[in-house]
Amino acid sequence: MQFTYYGHSCFSIIINGKHLLFDPFITYNELASHIDIESIKADYIFISHGHADHIADCISIAKRTNALVICSWEIHEWLNKKEISNTHPMNTGGKKVFDFGTVKCTVAQHSSGLPDGSYGGNPMGFHFITKEKSFYYSGDTALTLDMQLIPAWGKPNFAILPIGDNFTMDYIDAEKAACFVETKVIIGVHYDTFGFIKINTQEAKEYFTSKGKLLLLPTIGETIDV
Repeated sequence: MQFTYYGHSCFSIIINGKHLLFDPFITYNELASHIDIESIKADYIFISHGHADHIADCISIAKRTNALVICSWEIHEWLNKKEISNTHPMNTGGKKVFDFGTVKCTVAQHSSGLPDGSYGGNPMGFHFITKEKSFYYSGDTALTLDMQLIPAWGKPNFAILPIGDNFTMDYIDAEKAACFVETKVIIGVHYDTFGFIKINTQEAKEYFTSKGKLLLLPTIGETIDV
């Protein structure tokens, strides 16, 4: 699988030729100013929750690509009012088979308000089971014991976890989350974008190494194989 990082918690993964884009927040991220948003491909857009730093570019990309947006019921309704009709609503605990694999929505301990102040429904994570690999994206969340359920649904080859602290887990809790979901390969997101979530990335990498795990922190715009 190819993973491309677009900054903050925005990234894409190519699965069986399909481009999956997650939590698009690029235009308003100064650290991602060199990214050409018009060149980003998307067959699917996954929205973990309604905060602006996860949905700000969803409408423009969805209009350009006609990607299917997968999100909570409340975000689905909000997008429909914004003339984005190619949506598929889901909720915590539900699963759905798509042409690239199966997606199960997982618990995320966070909040979810949309940019206009309306309610964004439950925040979610996503667990993917595909013929290529399985992986888990937690979305913005605290460390929760619910993560121990993930391996029962399919042990992930890697996990994408927030590490920036303040609004989410820090990297110490993220390492514990990796233990819960039973993976040793972690891609860190949701760090360094704002002053509230700046971290010592070298310290974080060394901590994961000391625990026998690999923390990957690709640069913005970088594509890696996972």
